[in-house]
Amino acid sequence: MPLVPFEEITHLFAEFEHTAFRLETRRGYATDRAGERFQAFQRGFDPRPEPEHPWNVNVRDKAGQGAHFSRIRIVDEPPTNGQLFLMATAAGNVAAGEDIRVISRAVADSVGLPDYDFWLFDSRVLVRMHIDDTDTTIGVEAIEDPAAVLAACRARDTSWALAVPTAQVWAQVRPQV
Repeated sequence: MPLVPFEEITHLFAEFEHTAFRLETRRGYATDRAGERFQAFQRGFDPRPEPEHPWNVNVRDKAGQGAHFSRIRIVDEPPTNGQLFLMATAAGNVAAGEDIRVISRAVADSVGLPDYDFWLFDSRVLVRMHIDDTDTTIGVEAIEDPAAVLAACRARDTSWALAVPTAQVWAQVRPQV
């Protein structure tokens, strides 16, 4: 299946009806590192919530329609700077209505979770993200093959049963400044 730019699937975030689930497997993301919020975090400043960010507005809108965003983040022990940043910013997403949980890489590996990021919409459409060695998304595949979607559903369900809320992990690993 050919890769398409991420922008070609963004309509799915507004069009899904029930659930949008993300599995995050990376130790960091280039888009985060390029941003001012990440740079400030690296200097010891907590990221400010962004309730009017388009992502959070959409999460609130979808929640108001009865839909649900959720996410599992695989983290290393100890977490990388990129993973710490994601945990630091999670509270804003959670406040908007997204359920974000964390699972250790050791546990993820022990239960055979995929080693790639994906979004799963309504347990029908799998969007597999292709990310290069610099942590930059180079394209995505939109997959509706039942076997691939079922495998993603199993990964979601397996990881969800083993994950803990991000805030719980963040309270334990948060850098003291």
